[in-house]
Order: sequence, then C-alpha cells, then structure tokens
Amino acid sequence: MEKFVNFEGLTFDDILILPQYSEISPSKVDVKTSLHEKINLNIPLLSAAMDTVTESEMAIALACQGGIGIIHKNMSPEEQAKEVYKVKRFESGIINNPIVVHPETRLKEVFLIMKENNINGFPVVDKDMKLVGMLTNRDIRYIEDENLEVYKIMTPFEKLIYAYEPINLEEAKNIMNKSKIEKLPIINKDRELKGLVTYKDILKEINYPNASRDSKNRLLVGAAVGVEEDAKRRVPLLLDNECDLIVVDTAHGHTKNVGNTIKWIKKNFECVVVGGNIATYEAALFLKDCGADVVKVGIGPGSICTTRVVAGIGVPQLTAILEVSKALKGSNIKIIADGGIRYSGDIVKAIAAGAHAVMLGNLFAQTEEAPGELIHIGGKRYKIYRGMGSIDAMIKGSKDRYFQDSVENEKLVPEGIVGSVPYRGKAEDLIFQLIGGLKSGMGYIGAKNLEELREKSKFIKITNSALKESHPHDVDIRKEAPNYFLN
Repeated sequence: MEKFVNFEGLTFDDILILPQYSEISPSKVDVKTSLHEKINLNIPLLSAAMDTVTESEMAIALACQGGIGIIHKNMSPEEQAKEVYKVKRFESGIINNPIVVHPETRLKEVFLIMKENNINGFPVVDKDMKLVGMLTNRDIRYIEDENLEVYKIMTPFEKLIYAYEPINLEEAKNIMNKSKIEKLPIINKDRELKGLVTYKDILKEINYPNASRDSKNRLLVGAAVGVEEDAKRRVPLLLDNECDLIVVDTAHGHTKNVGNTIKWIKKNFECVVVGGNIATYEAALFLKDCGADVVKVGIGPGSICTTRVVAGIGVPQLTAILEVSKALKGSNIKIIADGGIRYSGDIVKAIAAGAHAVMLGNLFAQTEEAPGELIHIGGKRYKIYRGMGSIDAMIKGSKDRYFQDSVENEKLVPEGIVGSVPYRGKAEDLIFQLIGGLKSGMGYIGAKNLEELREKSKFIKITNSALKESHPHDVDIRKEAPNYFLN
C-alpha cells in the first residue's frame, strides 16, 4: 500500500501571494465575512477558546471591533454561561428582558445585584410585572440603612419619564436627550414592563459603529463545548443565555463522538454549530454529513501546541485549509482557520486559501483583555499563555479535548506547553494592525472583498532564502512606534 499521499504539505512561510494588477485602494476594500446567516462579522477574526485568551472581557473587546470571541470551557457550565451573559448584556440597545427589583426588595439585595451585574439602576415592578417606579444610583447614593425597602426611596411611576412599545433606538435617544435622563423604561398599554434603554448603551453604539451584533442589537459571542455529556450539560445553559455560536471544540474533529455530538445539537436546538478541529478532505466531508454549519481547521499549527511532535500527527496549515476548502466547494459550510497565524500577512494567505475567518490565540493572548496573568521579567511585561493540551490546562478541565478525560492527572500525556508572550496593550490596537495588513494585501491583488481575495489569489512556493529575504534583514531594528510583529 502506498504510504505517501500525493500532495506536498505547505504552511504560511512556504508561500507568497503573487501581486496583480489593481485598481483597488486598501482603504476602500470590504473585510466583512459571514459564517452563517445569523453570524455576520465586520472583520474575519475570532479569538481562541483558550483559558488564557478568551473570557467575557476579550469577547466584548473583539465583538466591539466587529469580530467574535469564543468563551473557553475550562470552567463550570454555569460559570461559562455567566461569561456569555456578560457579553450579551454589555451592549443591548433596547434591553428586552431587563433586571428588575420589587418594591419590597431590601437595599442589601440591591447592592449585591448591582455588584454582580455591573449595573446602577433598575425598573421596579410588582408581581404582575407592571412598572411602579425606578431605582437608580442617585436614589441610594447616601443611604446607609441596607435594610430599607426599595419602595421607600424609589422614584414612583407618577414622576417617571417612560415610553410605549413599539419604539426604536433613535426615538428612545431623542426622548432621553429631551428629558435629560439616563434610563428609559418601555411599557405596553397595560403598564407592563417590556424593555429598558440606557444612555450608556446608546453611547456604546456610537463609539463602536463596527461592532458585530445580533438581531436584537447585542454583541455576538460564541462558546466552546466538549463532546457527549459535556455538551449536554453546557449547550442548554449557553443557549438560555443566548449564545450565538456553539463550538464543538476538540483536538480531533474527525471522530464518532464529535459527529454524534453535532448531530445531537442540531436535532435538539436551533443554533449555529462549529465542528473541529480537522485538517483533511475526508474530515471536512464527515463534518458536513454530520450537520456542522462551520468547520474549524488546524491540527498542530499553534505556537503552544505540541501535537505534531508528541503524536506525530498533523497537516501543515496552508495545505489543510486548501484541502478542506476543496472538499466543501459548492456547499454553504464556512471555514475557520485556527492556528499558526503570526503576522497579518498570514491572515491574507489563510483567507486566500479558502478560509472565511481566522482564529487567533497567541496574538490575542498578548493583549490587556486576555485573562492570562500579567508578569514582569527583566523589566519587561509578559502575559502567561498556555496550550489547552498542557498539563496545567488539562488538570483544570480540558482533558476531554485530548480524549484523556478518564486518565489520572499524574499520567496525562501533554500536547501543549505553558509559556509567556510579550504584553502588547489593548486588543483594539492589535486588531487595527491586523486588519490594516489584510486590507493592504487585498489592495496588492485588486480584491475589493474577501470573496475576490479567495477567487483571485495565486500562490508561489518560496525557498528558505526567499523567506529570509521576506523579513527585515541586515539592519538593527529601532522601533520608534509600537509594532506587533517585530519583537
């Protein structure tokens, strides 16, 4: 039997994209992408579902810029659902299901709710959900008696400014500006509370016009789940908190367990499902047959992944994307390239090879919003970054991702490491650089959108000498401005 497949494995450093005639200015290109009719992104970036990369803070920062974050699963299902809830609550426009208190609620309970949800005011409703008043931070600022009941200090209904449904955000904004209020309750003709608009959310919409939002104007967010029982525990909770994207997240997606999990989710819930990770033509067809809406490509390309040297398994990332793209040609299934992205040019190459978006771990781990610990070494700042196949991460909860959930801790076989990456500041600054590079690449080949980037691109294989020539060389680099790609 022939042991070698009939194609050569290539990764990003092995190729360049040929420049072509262009009439396209980088400032005029469109970098929007769609993973599904319900998942429309203004930039083709996802943050990895890793416990040193994505929790609610990162997911919020990325969604505000137009991408989507995937909350990791190295926490309890309840904790993970709460992280999703934080993202969905961050920017709501008209909040259809606001947090409320009752007239008899005591202030000590109010203070607890305020702290847990990072809010400073509530509609006050009776047992029939009829609006009877509003309680804001202004009402309680100088109150010391925590046993005081809400009705004694709230602003009663008779003194409230409110609006009737239906109402849009622009109409609500006009009422709030005219009345100089920060919260506007929305009621029906029977005085039942139907929503709440806060001026803080209106400002967020103004400040983040490029944000990726759902049909109710809330930020998009995804979450990772394991297979079988793990998925059955997590998926209902995540969807109850209106998670937009369920990612069946394993190291090897071409397996019976992953297939059965995707089938179970699609049978029991109406949601968008990502299956992964895969790296071959056959695996793409398998996940397609199982009902995946999106596939995630990448086995071993991550900077902290050791699968290829521990297990001897993998496919160089560019070839993996090309093979999966070929398998799914003509279908509606979209591709996420996960791993191996070091430069903005790698994003251009990944999309040119057939990806619809890329998932980043290492680069986002370097930012302020990543949950990894900030440390100081030799007077410089770094953030801890660890693979989900590392011993540390598996002990915390990611054993099942590497099919070692029944293995004792002292007998785990790691497929990842723990390391540190330079601290680079805010995620939005990194995103600006990455998308700027993507737009520049599109300009070089005359692609006005990502579909044209995939259609028009032509690759040339390069030598190690050409790779050396591609990077800065024969100079001492003196950084006069922040640069995310030159250490």
